[in-house]
Parts: sequence; structure tokens; C-alpha cells
Amino acid sequence: MIEFVVIGLVVLFASCMQGSIGFGLGMIASPLLVIVRPDLVPATIILLAINISIAAFLRERRLVDWSVVLWASIGRIPGIVAATIAVATFSHTGLSLTLATAVLIGVAFTLVGWKPAPSRPNMMIAGAASGLFGTSTGIGGPPIALIMRSADGSTARATISAYFVVGSVLSLTGLAVGGQLSLTHLLYAAGWAPFMVVGILLSGFVIKRASTPVLQALAAGISVLGALIVIGQALLG
Repeated sequence: MIEFVVIGLVVLFASCMQGSIGFGLGMIASPLLVIVRPDLVPATIILLAINISIAAFLRERRLVDWSVVLWASIGRIPGIVAATIAVATFSHTGLSLTLATAVLIGVAFTLVGWKPAPSRPNMMIAGAASGLFGTSTGIGGPPIALIMRSADGSTARATISAYFVVGSVLSLTGLAVGGQLSLTHLLYAAGWAPFMVVGILLSGFVIKRASTPVLQALAAGISVLGALIVIGQALLG
């Protein structure tokens, strides 16, 4: 029970970050989950994330850039195929190191000043990277966030959320086909859903009162710490 509640509180905080800056649930919660309950990664994180994305999308749906959603979703498909194979074949150590790598790459994306043009090729490449890492580890936000960096904050949040509604459905379908989605994942996701709801509700207040760069820096710092712990645990284990 203590383990369940601790993970739930991490989900609450990570959900608040996700609702505030458009990503963060996977980068913050997945490292802890892969250490404590690796059997729940990535499906449980994706099941939680899709609900956050739906809530964020409904809140700002009029600001969505649908061209980004379309082309990034098309690009996501080959990434999902590769990730489904990886999840089915990787050892625990391999999955842990892949997840930690995804976190560190994601943090790097949030810190660099590069703003790639949201062209169709770039959107499809970002979608492929998002599909690969998002389906294998639950961390697919940073590539899309990078593409949306030049957009207004509200437009970026709305577009990323809309993309993840579509992308999460595609990823869960791929995992189900690959035999990596079970009733256990659904039950744990349902159990942590109340924590997620509280986090989403808090994000509405956080958006109005906190600076986006500060929130991004906070999420990045916690994510790096989690990734380093995962790497240490994987190597020592």
C-alpha cells in the first residue's frame, strides 16, 4: 500500500506538470515505475497519459494545429512498430537503459535553444521518434514539444495534447497486438487515476501562477535525477 501511494503521489505531481507544460508524466513517473514495477512500463503510463491528454485537449481544443497532429501521427506508426518489437524482446536491464536514455534525450530537447521548422518532414521525424520512445517507455513528448517550440504556449499545449490522444491510441493498439497490454495494466491505471485527476486540476492553477520555463526546468531536474538512478540500478543490478 505504501508503494502504491508513493507512486500515486509521483503520478499526481507528474500529471500536474503534464497539464501545465504539455509533457512530463512519462519523464517523471516512468523512472520510478521501471525500478519498482517494471512490469507496468510502458502500458500503464500510456493509459494514464491518454486521460491527461484528453482533459488538456478539451480545455484548449480550439487552439490545436491539426496539420502537426496529422503528419506527426503518420510518422508515429513506424516508431510504434519498432517499439512494440523492442518491448516484447528487451530484458529488464535493456528496457531500463532505454527508458533512462529517453529521459535524458527528452531533457536535452527541453534545454537546447534549437527551434526546428514545423515542416512535414520534421513533423514526421518527430512523430517517429515520439512513437519509438513513447511506445517503448511512455516518454514521447519531447520530440513533439521541440517541433512546437516556436508556437504560442497555449497552441503548443493544445496541439501536443491532441497529438497524444491520437498517438496513445495507436501505441496501445500496437502493444495490445504485441501482447504487452493486459488487465493488470488497466487495473493499476484505474487505481492511480484519482491521483492523476487531482494533478490535472492543480495544473489549471499552476498555469496561471507559474512561469513555463521554471516548470520546464523543475521537470527536467527531477527527470535527470530519476534517469541517473535508473541507470545506476540497471548497471549495479
